[in-house]
Parts: sequence; C-alpha cells; structure tokens
Amino acid sequence: MLATRSPQLKKAVGVLKELSADERTRLLAEAQEKARRDEASRVNWARQEGREEGKREQAIKIARKLLKLNRPIDEILEATGLTLKEIEGLS
Repeated sequence: MLATRSPQLKKAVGVLKELSADERTRLLAEAQEKARRDEASRVNWARQEGREEGKREQAIKIARKLLKLNRPIDEILEATGLTLKEIEGLS
C-alpha cells in the first residue's frame, strides 16, 4: 500500500522483486549487504577500542600524578579503576 503512494518506494519494491526472481543475483546482493554490515561492524569495533584505550591512557596519567603526590594506593585504585599490578608497574 505504501509503495503506491511513493514513487521511490514503488521503484525500490520493483528492484527488490527483480533481484529476488534471479537466485544468483539475489545471493550476490545478499553477500554484498553482508560485507557492508561486516565492515560497519569492524569500524564500530575499532572506534570503541580506540575510546577504551584512550580512557585507559587517561587513567594511567592520573595514577602517575597521584603517585607523585604520594596519595595512598587505595585512593589511586578507586580514582582510576586500574588494578594494583598496573599501578605498581607505574612506579
């Protein structure tokens, strides 16, 4: 019903029907769409990893400053979220 109201949607439905009719073309279109989604997923993962690495680097900088100020280790642990082993590795 929507397809009859919108010329663009009507055209898209026509293309979809055409692609669906030919199995080889349909499989190729599905493979291309899967590749597009996989690439988008990889890009999103890389962005998230970059943000996480940035947060970790920031926590390390804060821990180093707190160590220079002779703050207690438990305070540094709480403030940064780093592990005791990570903090001990900084000194």
